[in-house]
Amino acid sequence: MRFNLIGLLLLAFSQLAWPAAKIEHWQTAQGSRVYYVRTAGLPMVDVRVVFDAGSARDGSQFGVAALTSALLDSGAGDWSADDIAQRFESVGAQYSAGVSEDMAWLSIRSLTEKPLLEKALATFETVLSRPAFREDDFQREKARTLAGLKHREESPGELASIAFGKALYGEHPYAHPETGIVQTVAGFSADDLKTFYQTYYVAANAIVVIVGDVSREQAEQTANQVLGKLPVGSKPADIPPVTMPSQASTQHIEFPSTQTHVLVGLPGTYRKDPDYFALYVGNHILGGGSMVSRLFEEVREKRGLAYGAYSVFAPLYRQGPFMMSLQTRNDQTEQALGVLRKTFADFLAQGPTEQELTAAKRNITGGFAMRFDTNSKLSDYVAMIGFYQQPLDYLDTFQTNVEAVTIEQIKDAFKRRVKPELLQTVTVGQKS
Repeated sequence: MRFNLIGLLLLAFSQLAWPAAKIEHWQTAQGSRVYYVRTAGLPMVDVRVVFDAGSARDGSQFGVAALTSALLDSGAGDWSADDIAQRFESVGAQYSAGVSEDMAWLSIRSLTEKPLLEKALATFETVLSRPAFREDDFQREKARTLAGLKHREESPGELASIAFGKALYGEHPYAHPETGIVQTVAGFSADDLKTFYQTYYVAANAIVVIVGDVSREQAEQTANQVLGKLPVGSKPADIPPVTMPSQASTQHIEFPSTQTHVLVGLPGTYRKDPDYFALYVGNHILGGGSMVSRLFEEVREKRGLAYGAYSVFAPLYRQGPFMMSLQTRNDQTEQALGVLRKTFADFLAQGPTEQELTAAKRNITGGFAMRFDTNSKLSDYVAMIGFYQQPLDYLDTFQTNVEAVTIEQIKDAFKRRVKPELLQTVTVGQKS
């Protein structure tokens, strides 16, 4: 049955007009936005609550958003972490939480049988609205975080990523790593987390995503229940605009490794960018298409300079990073970097071929259905659509938007948005 369902999905997606998901949207009395998709068949539901409370809201306390999120299920109400875990496990529910640059989220997956769902939602609501932030729990999580941050200093890839973020964003809130740095995390108190929670975990700053085998009435009840005990609060001010680097730069960090990590890029695209689809399709040809991309062909296949080479646009509320990346032997760093830069320059000057564009569109649209063939994957997309206020038919029109991209649009978008004279280069490894 599973294989038949997948086959039907793929067949349906060969027709661009196939409705991907009917997303219903409303607001609660407290001003929270709710996004609901009914998926019949499996007696399960995914519920996610998302806040504008990612690492960009850290201020000068780098890492406070991530540590706040990590501590939510360490104790809530009268329950300990073990109590909370046992309550979820007893009804087969799964809890998770996390942060990105822009958002923080909590989610549960539960069976829809009434007594099971009621207990799962009651536990989830308590974790969300009554986290304890007890001192012993805080000290334990803080110690675990600090150990991870210190271990990060032994990873050349992590060091490259941190330096790259700083090179692209300077003093912007996107510049620092989501988990913070040792110097700031070491100075946190439990009160710092409470203050962050009270500021950002409020109803006016929340969206709720509900995907599963529940009715609209049940979805409304669920949204009201999980948010019902949160204060209304207010939305924070917009994240400030990104300032582009004024000139290109190259930074090398010496590290005793046999491989050098190479990152090249600059601030790229954002979620509401009118150039998004041109940049997205173009990047698939440049380096986003893995083994069928130009960077992979030039760096790996033709010259064997790296195991792989890729590029990515990571759209955020503001301009997220555009990055080209590879790892190579220390003694091949300059050669590999030269090939990467030339490949990018050629792409910028000439654009893709018709054959490359056709193959990229086929590759992107052919596998699109598999990106949300489960409630969990669909929840990811609906959360993105809701948080960034994308059109509710985003999934329905995605393939049409991809198919509409032309070579001239790709060339124009890349020339305007990815300027070689502003590229930031970071290398981490041992110089030969």
